[in-house]
Amino acid sequence: MTRTFDIAVIGATGSVGEALVQLLEEREFPVATVHLLASGESAGRALSFKGKSLRVRDLETFDFSSVRLVFFAAGSKVTQKYAALAGAAGCAVIDLAGGLTAAQAPRVVPEVNPQAVAAMKAPYLLTSPSACAVALSAVLTALPAHIRIQRMTVTACLAVSSRGREAVAELARQTAELLNARALEPRLFDRQMAFNLLAQVEQTDAEGHSALERQIADDIKQLMALPDLPVAVTCIQAPVFFGDSLSVSLQTEASIDLKAVYASLDTAPALELVELDDFPTAVGDAVGQDVIYVGRVRAGLTDPAELNLWITSDNVRKGAALNAVQLAELLIKHYL
Repeated sequence: MTRTFDIAVIGATGSVGEALVQLLEEREFPVATVHLLASGESAGRALSFKGKSLRVRDLETFDFSSVRLVFFAAGSKVTQKYAALAGAAGCAVIDLAGGLTAAQAPRVVPEVNPQAVAAMKAPYLLTSPSACAVALSAVLTALPAHIRIQRMTVTACLAVSSRGREAVAELARQTAELLNARALEPRLFDRQMAFNLLAQVEQTDAEGHSALERQIADDIKQLMALPDLPVAVTCIQAPVFFGDSLSVSLQTEASIDLKAVYASLDTAPALELVELDDFPTAVGDAVGQDVIYVGRVRAGLTDPAELNLWITSDNVRKGAALNAVQLAELLIKHYL
């Protein structure tokens, strides 16, 4: 008889939380009882799961001892407040918000570093890293083993959904205002987002880097076990609802064998390689899909040891919710 597990999804009413619930059903995760939780203002809503309407409950009053596994998808502050309580109750924790340090909860992508879980002890606290890091690390892992990366530069064009439902609504409202020749009133964003590119995402520190840019760099170095790798990250806010796109440049030790790169990427299970006569887009290819698209694979203009890539994936589904569910599948198969 297949074992089943009582689980909780915190932040069930958000974009990632809803995608989590959907994927748990689609992938036939062995759920006995699923508890949908949110803050007090979102509690009381109903979500569908396996043909039933489940009421979202208030996180504040939840008893963590009633479940074996908890997904945290409600922001870093919520994780910081409740993850220790969940762990103390014996729950495995999967944090999707980056609220725990790497020492508290290692960043894990099943296609990249599943062995990181084997070194841990119960209760298991894991972090599903930033969506950009999930996509990028999966591609880097699929490259031929002989490639040695010396430096990495990433320009991440992020969908507004990376900032939650409010940002999606803001882009929709701004777009409607402009198309109907009404005066634009920025709210969540400090300036026009529709039909525009913003050169930074969220606030920057004294050195000009945002917390997300630092997080992506740190995530990549941990996932790839390359703590000293120089990684430069620039995050750009793009006027796209869902789907992140990354322009990546890798400086390597030796000249790139493009045929070997194509062959490795083409056979990687989590990737879809698009040949040079075409290219993938977030809207046309990645949104709603469970694979990561890679295109524009080419050497540098003047440096044969430079490898350039274009990567796009669904930031909510693949980059966040699916990776977290795959982590849960890894836990219940081998550790819980």
